[in-house]
Amino acid sequence: MSASKCRKSEVRIEPSLNKSEQEFVARRRISVLQSLQKLSTPCNQENVPNIALLGSGGGQRAMVGLLGCLDQLDKAGLLDCVLYLSGVSGSTWCMASLYQEPDWSTKLQTVKDRIFSRISGPAVSLKDKFAKLKKYFKGKDHFSLTDVWAVLAVTTFVKEIDEHTLTDQHGHNNKDPFPIYTVIDKTCKQRNNGDPWFEITPYEAGYSLSGAFVNASTFGSQFHQGSRKSQLNEFDMLYLQALCGSALADELEIMKMLWQKIKELFQQKDLVLEEYKKDQQERSQEAKGKEKESALGINLQGGFKVKLPEINVFPFKDSNSASVDKCYQMLMNLVDMNLAVLNGKDPSALDESIRAKLNDLSGGQSQRILDKLRPADKTLCMKNYTKELCNFLTDQINLWPFDAWMYICTCMDLWIWGRNYNFLHDITDEAVPSTLPKGDTRDYIDAGLLLNSPYFSVLRKERNVDLIISLDFSEGDPFLTVKDAAEMCRKLNIPFPQVNIPNQDIEKPKDFYVFKGQNTPTVIHIPLFNVVNCGDKLEDWRKKYRTFQGAYSTEMITDLMNVAGKNISNCKEKLMEEISAAIGQKTCSC
Repeated sequence: MSASKCRKSEVRIEPSLNKSEQEFVARRRISVLQSLQKLSTPCNQENVPNIALLGSGGGQRAMVGLLGCLDQLDKAGLLDCVLYLSGVSGSTWCMASLYQEPDWSTKLQTVKDRIFSRISGPAVSLKDKFAKLKKYFKGKDHFSLTDVWAVLAVTTFVKEIDEHTLTDQHGHNNKDPFPIYTVIDKTCKQRNNGDPWFEITPYEAGYSLSGAFVNASTFGSQFHQGSRKSQLNEFDMLYLQALCGSALADELEIMKMLWQKIKELFQQKDLVLEEYKKDQQERSQEAKGKEKESALGINLQGGFKVKLPEINVFPFKDSNSASVDKCYQMLMNLVDMNLAVLNGKDPSALDESIRAKLNDLSGGQSQRILDKLRPADKTLCMKNYTKELCNFLTDQINLWPFDAWMYICTCMDLWIWGRNYNFLHDITDEAVPSTLPKGDTRDYIDAGLLLNSPYFSVLRKERNVDLIISLDFSEGDPFLTVKDAAEMCRKLNIPFPQVNIPNQDIEKPKDFYVFKGQNTPTVIHIPLFNVVNCGDKLEDWRKKYRTFQGAYSTEMITDLMNVAGKNISNCKEKLMEEISAAIGQKTCSC
């Protein structure tokens, strides 16, 4: 497919920035010039540096840390010098909160206080979580663990259900840095081929290095050969935060956390049964309405009377309350069984409970399913066990929320995250890696699983970034992201400065590092916890703010914002020096 044909289709395959971003950048560069002049920094329109601010992953630590840094950048007069703000994982949670507010950077103190009040306030209610889960489950072609994570995990930290969309931001953030949210293509990562780097902005979503993009409002809709086959609702910001931020720990810990969250949601039996009865009534009314239409012979298609198929008002075999209760108990036992196995505990009692209820529910005709649950050699495979039990129960009761519950268990079995329609499906273009058009769906996951900072979003040649300020909120090695970025860029022939870390700094990092090279952007690397802002309590801070833990208290949020902000206030002069150096470098190259 040629570039001209792609332009006529709804998929854009070309390396240039889209028109909306170009216009934004032109306006923003004028604002940056004005900000530099206020700081008494000599500059003209031609040598205004393109500055990108990066926020790494790190769960709530990254969310709060980024807010603290932005607060101090604002107070130092430097925030208005930033052209791009790009994030991975937890940093995108902060970004999503900020960009709810039009022109947030012009009133950051007010916006910051509002975010602080929310994330230190009460949790989202279980009833609201149920309602949101239902919207996702009923309204999507591809429901996955990302939807579950959004409702059960992300809301734990951000304390809200944000149903705004990216395109809602059009025209509302003209005075703010241009936002770039990042994820990766799971298949490209696993197979180490294609282009894993995927970016999402208010205008486009697509592959950063391949230059294949689609309008942000249609990302997730069904495409074939560049044309949209069906339009789905644009994903909301809660889902985007889950898509970007789900890798808070290794897979085993995430599994444990999700099964526990599933248990906490569905163990509210009264709420589950209330939702079930409500869906039962809705289905009944819908069926009666269609039966009435059929009886009246309403003209439905092209002038012909259509005989509607018979509709089962109760789409399960046994609708009495005792049977529903048995299904409920078996599913709760199944969740507990998965937790027991993951935690190395004996699940035998739970297994026996399920078998007894299964036998009752089937009227003693359960040997076939019982044999499937545990084969002759008596080994227990929870994936197979979960799949077979859910398959059986789906035939018994398939109303909300039981249908979602069983589907979630199946997703846990298959470990399906971030599944969406593939907008490059069956496209043929030499600019697109051959693996990307294969299959009508792709799975997108937390970019921190490959690189915990969004370097590749701002290393696109077309963005022409001169200075990268990397705020690193990662757990573990404080230099891993910048070292990995340098190595990945070397293999991909992308200009990036050489990274050398003094041996004595590995365990005791400072608060400011600068890496420069010939014909490369300058990279400033700022580790969150360092010997300058933490003194001799560096390890205490690291232990206090682990990635995988519950929501922070008000005191913890306040302390973290303060310690993160020190990395900016302590380094204001150094930041100004590097901005001036970037201006000088552009002046020399003009």
